[in-house]
Amino acid sequence: MNFSDDRKLASYFIVISVLVITGLILWNTSLFLQRLKKDETTKIQIWAQNYIALNSESQDDYLDLSILIAGTNKSIPIIMTDADGEILKDLCSNLPAGIIDSPGELSSFLQDLKLKNQPIELDLKGSKQYIYYGNSDILRKLRYYPIAIALIIFLLIGVIYFFFTTSKAGEQNKLWAGMAKETAHQIGTPLSSLVGWNEILKTENVNPDYIVEIEKDISRLKMITERFSKIGSIPQLNNADIVVETKEAFEYLRLRSSKLINFTLKIPEKEIIVALNSQLYGWTIENLVKNGIDAMRGKGDLLITLTDDDKHVFIRVSDTGKGLPKSKFTKIFEPGFTSKSRGWGLGLSLAKRIIEEYHSGKIKVLNSELKKGTTFQITLNKA
Repeated sequence: MNFSDDRKLASYFIVISVLVITGLILWNTSLFLQRLKKDETTKIQIWAQNYIALNSESQDDYLDLSILIAGTNKSIPIIMTDADGEILKDLCSNLPAGIIDSPGELSSFLQDLKLKNQPIELDLKGSKQYIYYGNSDILRKLRYYPIAIALIIFLLIGVIYFFFTTSKAGEQNKLWAGMAKETAHQIGTPLSSLVGWNEILKTENVNPDYIVEIEKDISRLKMITERFSKIGSIPQLNNADIVVETKEAFEYLRLRSSKLINFTLKIPEKEIIVALNSQLYGWTIENLVKNGIDAMRGKGDLLITLTDDDKHVFIRVSDTGKGLPKSKFTKIFEPGFTSKSRGWGLGLSLAKRIIEEYHSGKIKVLNSELKKGTTFQITLNKA
């Protein structure tokens, strides 16, 4: 069992433990509230028996029970009515301030009490009276206690979940950064050798056009090495004309892609300055274009457009590929997600990181239709 499995088991154990503890707390709280409510009901029943005794013909009962009545109920709201439902104001107690002098509010309060508890019927010398009672202040307040506990526990679970997910994401970022830097390092050695061999070829009787093409590829390899070396570190942004940068990335990809791909570029004939890391921006365009080519299976139309407004510049890459369902519009930017049989599913996740984390921009699937194609949009701030 590796560290990742141990961490996963630990997170499961913590969450299950928290849920069990929450269940026990809520269960005990429920029992406590039921017991408290039962005690209050018993208190009202005692109060009713005292009242009956006070109205009996036995003076001894009056002397004995009058003391109990004085201290039996000081918190439970009570409204007494006669057999016809008329409120006996002199026998009401613990009501909200001022309500006894407001017939409308008093009647409304009585209706509320009727919904909370069954009334207690009193038989007094042939006439009947009814006691309607509610819950004490402490019982009303304690009813919100389980909700508060539940919210605290769920907040704790959320914090635990956030901790483990961010911890996992941090580890993944370190892993990708380490792999990228190691890749850059490994490419560096044969690249230096290629540069040396190219210099030797220049001294030989070799077609100059071959030398030019080799130098282009060497330059490209150097750029790729620099791209990978920047992963995991904060790249430097410089003011650059994004129209020129987009055109250069477009031309490079057009010349090295299948002739079955119909490339179209629509850009304005003006300078648009953006704080940019040219190498990483070119990498992003390359990833989007290659994603479109894969979606079209090497044949179709690919369009890059560039527009702007007062504050932003918008770069759109459109293809005529198989399209995406709306449920995958955000999922395709997750590391490891791929619909292809080959590849690691890192291209679009790297593009998202480059645009949103390094350039403070936005990248999204602007629109997509199955079997018709997809359009990605990059939004960057003007300098």
